[in-house]
Amino acid sequence: MAENYWFRRHETVYRALVPRCVGATVLEAGCGEGYGADLLAGVARVVLALDCDAPTVTHVRRRYPGIGVARGNLIVLPVRDCGCDAVVSLQVIEHLWEQERFLRECARVLAPGRVLLVSTPNRITFSPGRETPLNPFHSRELSAPELAALIDDAGFVDVEVLGLHHGPRLRELDGAHGGSLVDAQVTVALGGGEWPAALLRDVASVTCADFELRAADVDASLDLVALAVRP
Repeated sequence: MAENYWFRRHETVYRALVPRCVGATVLEAGCGEGYGADLLAGVARVVLALDCDAPTVTHVRRRYPGIGVARGNLIVLPVRDCGCDAVVSLQVIEHLWEQERFLRECARVLAPGRVLLVSTPNRITFSPGRETPLNPFHSRELSAPELAALIDDAGFVDVEVLGLHHGPRLRELDGAHGGSLVDAQVTVALGGGEWPAALLRDVASVTCADFELRAADVDASLDLVALAVRP
């Protein structure tokens, strides 16, 4: 049941990026399950979904036949120079050891004036007070200034970092579940116990409209969303 919350949280970002992908040649670097690439394909001229995991590529190819999908190394993107109008990479960079190299590759494959769209968990709220990420599958988490600096160093301009936050209804649910709906889900999941009926109901009710993407209070956000232009 927790999957609904995380799905809607990520879907909110994909939907916010849709207007920037209209008519574009889009590369999604690290496509995961593939629903985001499929969503963008509804407006893009063409979408190439790329992932390093072979079973993931097989799944995406079968479930979303309308998009191109390939297996590839994200730090050596199998795309020609200036071949894309948009590079989308959501909740991926925190898994990479060579983050700087990945961003330089994104700059290489983007045409001049085209856009990079990256999201990642906010280190300040995801692993508060820690140098080592709480998630063992994350190599390095980033704060907003750290993410902006990496993208700037890779040669991008007009770097903007937004934050994804709980909207009013989710803030009410935070209060109803001990101060954090996320922590309430994690506690049950780690404990292996039964989900309380109220928590099940509230998590199932989450929609994209319950999240806010904004420039204000970025340090307090759940996820960071960076937009930048290849000069």
